[in-house]
Amino acid sequence: MAELIYQQIIKKIKKQIFAQEFADMKLPDERSLAEHYRVSRSTIKRALNHMAQEGIIFKKRGSGTFINPLYLKNNTVFNYDSSSNLGITDSFQHNGQKPKIKVLDFKVIPATKELQQDLFLEEGEFVYEIIRLRLFDETAFMIETGYIPIKLLPDLKKADLSHSIFNLVEKDLKQAVTKSFMSVYAEPSNQKDQELLKLAPTEPIGVMEGIFFLDNGTPFEFSKMRLHYRYMKYNSFVTVN
Repeated sequence: MAELIYQQIIKKIKKQIFAQEFADMKLPDERSLAEHYRVSRSTIKRALNHMAQEGIIFKKRGSGTFINPLYLKNNTVFNYDSSSNLGITDSFQHNGQKPKIKVLDFKVIPATKELQQDLFLEEGEFVYEIIRLRLFDETAFMIETGYIPIKLLPDLKKADLSHSIFNLVEKDLKQAVTKSFMSVYAEPSNQKDQELLKLAPTEPIGVMEGIFFLDNGTPFEFSKMRLHYRYMKYNSFVTVN
């Protein structure tokens, strides 16, 4: 699925924001941005509206459009754009770095009762069990365990796992993974967490657990992500009526 023009503009403006290219935390007017990026004003307006909804910028009547200082101050490693693929590879970044992937295990197993329920599978169906380590440079920050029905990606290979599986879905299935139901919580770290993420026995682990759906509503993956607590920080923009 081709990335829409306004989504490209959002990425470019974000890059300029983090490069501190806007004086006084103020964006140029819509006409200037349209001329700079060589797009229509309607495209700029759509991009700015999405950024305002995410809390990245705010518009002050009569004064212009400004960057939310808390967006810079509290920027998290998880930067998800709801209009795009929900892939971890694309959504996570730290100091401008995208995570690297180390495949720890890849095998086929029968779907458990729980997975049958979560992924709407029949008894006797099989899933891929995929365990990957996410790293920034050589520093591991997440252990990711995912389960994907074989019938959705019958030709999945271990070599594919070093890249974004969700991007592979877009290419092969012409679908995007854009919906999820996610639980986020913390719990004591276990021995594997401590070994792979360099945690002390007394340090906790952050957990993101949920089901990812294709944009046609098909459950695609059950995933459990165990994060180093230092990276367990997420921002939300709330409108108060």
